Amino acid sequence: MTRPALADLIDQGRGVAPADLVLKGGRVFDLVSGDLVETDVAICGDTIVGVLGTYQGRREIDLAGRVLVPGFIDTHLHVESSAVTPFEFDRCVCPRGVTTAICDPHEIANVCGLAGIRYFLEASAHLVMDLRVQLSSCVPSTHMETAGARLEAADLVGLMDHPKVIGLAEFMNFPGVLMKDEGCLAKLETFRGRHIDGHAPLLRGNDLNGYLAAGIRTEHEATTYEEGLEKLRKGMRVLIREGSVSKDLHALAPLLTERFSPYLCLCTDDRNPLDIAEHGHLDHMIRTAIAMGQPALAVYRAASLSAAEAFGLKDRGLIAPGKRADIAVIDSLEGCHASLVLAGGVVADAAAFAARGWVEPVARGSVKAGQVVAEDFRTGGNRAETPVIGILPGKIITEHLSFDIAPVDGDKRPDVARDLVKIAVIERHGKNGNRATGFVKGFGLQRGAIGSTVCHDHHNIAVVGADYADMALAANRLREIEGGFVVVLGGRVLAELALPVAGLMSLEPFEVVHDRLVDLRAAAKSMGVVLEEPFLQLAFLALPVIPHLKITDRGLVDVDRFEIIG
Repeated sequence: MTRPALADLIDQGRGVAPADLVLKGGRVFDLVSGDLVETDVAICGDTIVGVLGTYQGRREIDLAGRVLVPGFIDTHLHVESSAVTPFEFDRCVCPRGVTTAICDPHEIANVCGLAGIRYFLEASAHLVMDLRVQLSSCVPSTHMETAGARLEAADLVGLMDHPKVIGLAEFMNFPGVLMKDEGCLAKLETFRGRHIDGHAPLLRGNDLNGYLAAGIRTEHEATTYEEGLEKLRKGMRVLIREGSVSKDLHALAPLLTERFSPYLCLCTDDRNPLDIAEHGHLDHMIRTAIAMGQPALAVYRAASLSAAEAFGLKDRGLIAPGKRADIAVIDSLEGCHASLVLAGGVVADAAAFAARGWVEPVARGSVKAGQVVAEDFRTGGNRAETPVIGILPGKIITEHLSFDIAPVDGDKRPDVARDLVKIAVIERHGKNGNRATGFVKGFGLQRGAIGSTVCHDHHNIAVVGADYADMALAANRLREIEGGFVVVLGGRVLAELALPVAGLMSLEPFEVVHDRLVDLRAAAKSMGVVLEEPFLQLAFLALPVIPHLKITDRGLVDVDRFEIIG
């Protein structure tokens, strides 16, 4: 939408000229006082110009007593984890009230570097919602994995002043910060004084102080009330997360009070179209928090005003004159079901989405792994004692377990009776052909295999299975379809979703992706899988900055010791 002239803003705000658009008959939820106020809302172009009064408009919409709240701001997410492009993500979540999203495109950046970040920046210019970009800080996340690209501080400088860029994205390598790694310090120094987002799970005490002293302002990894409170007390804005795997809302909800809400935000981090369709996005978080008994004022502040303040977006977060016309019209504060959404004064409807421009996707043909065979999934070793990754449902933190798995003919084999199945990571960027195997407990898998190229954050091929031949078929099929998700049983592909954009995103509408994910989940459950979201859970088993035991293409990683152990 064209930016209106100041004269028009003033005249329409005073009511001496008809407003471009007037929302009539609704009740505005005032996030300053907590009152529901019956009022017209006058809009000129992309800006709110009038409230607490009566206005005439060139266009008027009667809202018949419905509630108006500021558009929601998702303060940290990876669009790639929705398995669709930014264009489909926009169409999927904006009608639910999400008018601003702050993304870190480090998933695609780990595959194709700056080309991936530039794709997001170019796409953001065409969307109905306002997509803001944090420049990816950890590509790769550590030295213990093989990614498709590497970004140093100098690589990011040219994008720092892009109008859609806020600052430096989640600084995941917190051990590197504490150990004063040269590359980490160079990035922090480059963005010194700008917004730097954090990522420090379980970090407490003086180590947290040191991490924050480096200039880090926000973070989404708190998983307990105590951890969240300490981070708040130390000046860090806490982003409460509820994704498809990481579900922290229930643990952190007691923090969502009117006292703390100015320093709290909401985010989804990683949420797929299946969960969005079945439960919702930020609207789901809002409904859930209020149903748990948290004050509506605190929850809606965290969803918009507090988020805007935390990230320096001073032009939004309130329905007030001079603010960006980001408004969700909902049934009730408790229900939070949007019937009308305005993003920058544009009604987020089918016509608005159809009128957008388009950017050609990048990183096609990015899965360059070699052919694998069943024997590649054997795990050697003479000792029966074996480290095992233990899944904690609803968390991306894992346990570092140990089981006796006796080798047979030089191979430690899956033991489905004890829920000990094989996990493998296969380098797919065409760099070195690395392959690593280990064991994981918690899937419940009884037969077959599931595979994915969504494998945080290096996005190599990850396969979990009870049968080596099926694991090989899963890995080879992922290469054939340019990446994605597959479920294999008895030498046959039961379900799959191709993600040809960097092996991360589909070119299909989000409705099609949703249907394929339903099929994939059903196929996985038919083989015994007990996890609600097995594919994203699998992806996080390869992220070596989340305690305690993980696996990359280089081997098993003891995250607490920050070293490869086998």
